Amino acid sequence: MDPMTPEHLLEVAADIMEAAEFCFLITLHESGRANARLMQPFGPEEDMAVWLGASPESRKVEEILEDDRVTLAYGHGSKAAYVTLIGTAQIQSDADNKQRYWRDSFREFWPAGPDDGSYIVIKFTPTRVELMDIERQVAPEPSGLRPAVVVWDEDQWQLEA
Repeated sequence: MDPMTPEHLLEVAADIMEAAEFCFLITLHESGRANARLMQPFGPEEDMAVWLGASPESRKVEEILEDDRVTLAYGHGSKAAYVTLIGTAQIQSDADNKQRYWRDSFREFWPAGPDDGSYIVIKFTPTRVELMDIERQVAPEPSGLRPAVVVWDEDQWQLEA
């Protein structure tokens, strides 16, 4: 398989994301400052969407409501591999998604479970995926000094020109 097709690159990206237990969620403060925090994501979904649990009173939710542009960054700890996703985030509080995107370990923060009023979910939808995985030869010339990039263009993923 050609390692530089959108399909293959997204498969590699999903593998890296699934191998990483955590990612950094990066939001923008109204001052223009970027704020990063460690999160335990769900996904990625088939369409590369990522879901995260949060509190509606958190700074990250406040910042997403002000500016929905968000970045997620994943690193594979034992390999020279990473994925950065750039896109938008939406705050959702419907019961179905709160149930679907729940972990029992979250009870430490939300004792009442997914029905807790202080538990919401964030849906992240990427429009750009940047990645590198030296072992799987996803390292564009020259010698992996820049990532492979896939962008969402109208209705499909495409290699960035």
